Amino acid sequence: MPLNLGPRDAEVWYAWTAACAEPSLQAAYDAVLEPHERAACARFATAALRAEYRLTRALCRTTLSRYADVAPADWRFRHNAQGRPEIAAPAGALPLRFNLSHGRGLVACVVTRTADAGVDVERIVVPAPLDLVAAYFSTDEQRALQALPAAQHDARFYWLWTLKEAYIKALGLGLQLPLDSFSIRDGQRITVASTAGAIADDEKWQLFSTLLGQEHRLSLALRREQGGEFDIRLREVVPRADCCASRVGEPDPGAGSGRSRTTS
Repeated sequence: MPLNLGPRDAEVWYAWTAACAEPSLQAAYDAVLEPHERAACARFATAALRAEYRLTRALCRTTLSRYADVAPADWRFRHNAQGRPEIAAPAGALPLRFNLSHGRGLVACVVTRTADAGVDVERIVVPAPLDLVAAYFSTDEQRALQALPAAQHDARFYWLWTLKEAYIKALGLGLQLPLDSFSIRDGQRITVASTAGAIADDEKWQLFSTLLGQEHRLSLALRREQGGEFDIRLREVVPRADCCASRVGEPDPGAGSGRSRTTS
């Protein structure tokens, strides 16, 4: 029985690559890939990168199959003009939107019914690459970061970077929208503003960020076309062909707009 996904639901399924490295699992992941995906996988230089690619593609397919009566191997995808993947087939499947991210040890897939969504995960490396700040962060973001104690700069960098990446992925524009052309602001809720200071359709966006484990940060951007908050649920999983169940985690108190981390 497919899981129910309401119009205000956003579910994030994530998997740790170390938990999915068994040869039997990797063989199962390879079995659901299309030929062009297997060819892309073979081009990665290391076994670790190939394993993470297989996991990313299998997580996408098994996650979508939780919400539709479609076998993981039967999904077909296309890319928009900016490279964002979308469902192409089978025809008549339940409308679903999704977005993927992987970050050296962690992969994630967010699913909504029809809302634009972007997800970004990054492994936290200390020190952070703060040399990127001047090129990719807005003036307001740079000022806010510099106003913090130096000990907080690394954490702030990854909070901003992942939220900015999630936002442009949700827009579907890729790097056509320069990362320094808008600002992420925190407060009672996380907001997006243009570099001119105007709120960028703030009522239409819900932003969320949380730590997963000690070394990874996950951030989401969700477009709210008709107002109202999304119910965000995070689910840890080891993907299998039968869409196995996931494990319970606890919500991060500093997560922002999200509400829960649960399993089914």
